[in-house]
Amino acid sequence: MWQRFQQQYLDLVRRHPLRSPVRNLRRSHVIALAIASVCALALGAAVSLVETGRDRPTDRALNGSVIPEALSDNPDTRIEALTTIANGANSADRSRARYLLALNAIETGQPEAAIDHLNELDQDYPLLADWILWQRARAQRALDEPEAERQTLEQLVNEYGDRPVAAEALYELGNGDTANSEAWNTLLERFPTHPRAADAAMAQLTAISPDQPAALPALRVLIRHHYRSDIVQWLDRAVTSHNAQLTPDDWQHIAFGYWEELEYRKAGLAYAQTPSNAQNRYRQARSLQIGGERNGAIAAYRNAIAAYPKAPETAMSLLYLSRLVPEKDAMALLDQAIADFPDQAAEALYDRALLLEKLNSQTSAQQAKQSILTQYGQSETAATLRWKNAKQAAKSGDAQKAIAWAQEIVDEQPDSELAPEALFWVGKWQTKIGGSDTAKATFTEVLRRYPWSYYAWRSAALLGWDVGDFTTVRDRVSQIDPPVERFTLPAGSESLSELYALGLDRDAWSQWQVEFETVQTPSFEDQYTDGILRTAVGDYLDGLFMLTSLDQFDEPGDRDKFREVHQSDRYWLALFPFPYRGVVTLAAQRRQLDPLLVIGLIRQESRFVSDIRSVADAVGLMQVLPSTADWIAAEKGEAAPIDLVDPSDNVRLGTLYLQYVHDQWDNNSMLAVASYNAGPGNVEGWLDEFGLSDPDEFVEKIPFDETRGYVSSVFGNYWNYMRLYDPRVRSMLDAL
Repeated sequence: MWQRFQQQYLDLVRRHPLRSPVRNLRRSHVIALAIASVCALALGAAVSLVETGRDRPTDRALNGSVIPEALSDNPDTRIEALTTIANGANSADRSRARYLLALNAIETGQPEAAIDHLNELDQDYPLLADWILWQRARAQRALDEPEAERQTLEQLVNEYGDRPVAAEALYELGNGDTANSEAWNTLLERFPTHPRAADAAMAQLTAISPDQPAALPALRVLIRHHYRSDIVQWLDRAVTSHNAQLTPDDWQHIAFGYWEELEYRKAGLAYAQTPSNAQNRYRQARSLQIGGERNGAIAAYRNAIAAYPKAPETAMSLLYLSRLVPEKDAMALLDQAIADFPDQAAEALYDRALLLEKLNSQTSAQQAKQSILTQYGQSETAATLRWKNAKQAAKSGDAQKAIAWAQEIVDEQPDSELAPEALFWVGKWQTKIGGSDTAKATFTEVLRRYPWSYYAWRSAALLGWDVGDFTTVRDRVSQIDPPVERFTLPAGSESLSELYALGLDRDAWSQWQVEFETVQTPSFEDQYTDGILRTAVGDYLDGLFMLTSLDQFDEPGDRDKFREVHQSDRYWLALFPFPYRGVVTLAAQRRQLDPLLVIGLIRQESRFVSDIRSVADAVGLMQVLPSTADWIAAEKGEAAPIDLVDPSDNVRLGTLYLQYVHDQWDNNSMLAVASYNAGPGNVEGWLDEFGLSDPDEFVEKIPFDETRGYVSSVFGNYWNYMRLYDPRVRSMLDAL
């Protein structure tokens, strides 16, 4: 439906991985690097070969607690269940129930009831004693008892001054004395990463000119710790007004901030001021390259290679530099990469083969490609070459040869992102040569080994499972039974896990801002936790990227961690959240659509960001063009769009259009989804050109890369929502 950049970033990073040691790149950075990458071969990020299993009981938060069962979506049922627990015998669950009832009382304007629930609770519930004091202060404020509130806030700071929620108390104690608040100065010094520190810093910068020397401490809090939507203007202000006072550590944060916000030329100039190490010198060069400073990038790459010839970052410097210099110089750089960096040798060999082809040395080029298969046969580059050979063999009618090439991928590189696709097509080609029983076994193997993949859904459909096929998805009505129990967080304190387990996501998120100390260089567990908490508070765009890019960690042991994570429900449920469930379900029922198909399409279109806009002015969750919304509303006699940023209005018009394209294609959901992306006119032309005798081959022949990927992504999402939320599908997979 529109030319996506933000919506496709996860797919882009998998098809064009950066192979960069840089960690914690945000989605905006991934978009630009993936698009700017001049890799000639699409190298896929590895995913693990594991079977999806249920999490062990110890992976579940509050294991053995009755609280999760009480946390119903129905407010009345929830309060009744919590009240029963709170009136029961003294226990951890009794304390948890009292705390949750107190929060509900505060939010519903019953502060006296909240005080009753909180009375002496800090003694019974020491794990959240600091938070209990904070909630007591909130209730006292609602009761208009300023002196009692102040005393409680001071008690919180005095007794728990090192805990993150003390930042809330310091902010309230300093509120009203913006310029000279001792409490705020303590807040900025002690908890610079807490969201309240950003509020205090902004208030101070409003009270005094940001260009004054006295503003630098508050400005430092913003540029070092808070990547706000307006962060670039504050980075610029720091550079222009306080240049002489900036430390190398300041420049490190400024450069990273520019890097995150796609200000690559500025990032390159800022990285030149950072402490000299292999990572900073690489980032300096890469930023200048993406920022269009070709000559500066060449010089920076050469300096990085000379200064750190054996550093892991130098492998990427050699590869990128080889793409900026004449062929003769490029060949020497690639030879150096091949000799010194085995992990990047396959990619360098492929680049070398391309150069040889350009120089009309076809025999040498073919030898280089053969070396990839023989010397680096387990690399992703080798998998891509094998897949290319398999497709060429299939196109020429040699199914046996195609099967052999594809099977090599599964055997030699089972972790390759191409492996599920290759194994699925082995089954398809086996069917063509009459091996139907063998093909069934192959499709079952796809489900067993790669249950998360789009090709698992295609295999299940071909095996006759009740999962919908391209022509029957609309008729299928999924059962939706979302899990209610939370899983333990991979990192963070015990109190952080407690807040998250109780569903107090915003409080957990604010505490995590203080606990997460390695933002620029996170550990595997930290990034995993960050992704889970981001999705929990609705920051889906960044959160889904954090989760999806966990497979980019390459330190010793990280691959094993990812293999374990990849078979965990905790990971997949975070990766496939179901926000706006009521809105989506109601609209889908009205249009006779499976709600899981609708949420799968929304995930692909907007990553659940309700106010996102495309370069073509498509708006909201389902990326609806205003002109299309006006047209379809008039065509179907519905109310005109009111506000496409509003989820209800957007999903109402988006599902109306999705219903329209389903009706146009006689309920063929594949053609409908393709039309949603590329328009019915293009789909009609492809049907005339390719026919529809084999829908899988039709998808492969779609000439628009975006639409071809869009179809598989939407139905891959649909399948993952089915296997996570539909108990019938879960039971079928468990039975394998």
